[in-house]
Amino acid sequence: MQSFQCDENESNVSEITPEQLIEKKQEILDYINSFSCTNTSNCNYIAFGAKPCGGPREFLVFPNTVNQTTLENLVNEYYEMDHQYNIQTGAVSDCMVVSPPNNIDCINGDCTIVD
Repeated sequence: MQSFQCDENESNVSEITPEQLIEKKQEILDYINSFSCTNTSNCNYIAFGAKPCGGPREFLVFPNTVNQTTLENLVNEYYEMDHQYNIQTGAVSDCMVVSPPNNIDCINGDCTIVD
């Protein structure tokens, strides 16, 4: 009979740094900003990040001209990194639910959340 024991210090996942999160977010924003909108109906939003209590940290707005699959893959990569960072740092948050934007407008070719 064999037995196996997991060492808590061993992990297949490397540690995530705040710098990596900043770089990944900037990569996503640069990708979104490389596209433009022509009117409000060309804009959409996507949940972004992982709050320690669950749910997204915020919502990003983007023009529908982006490649949706590429954007979703980038956002999912960021989510996994953010989630892992929360675990490794024991992060806590206010647990408030972040609501999706009510009003998005295309302003000067950029999808923008308006209050």
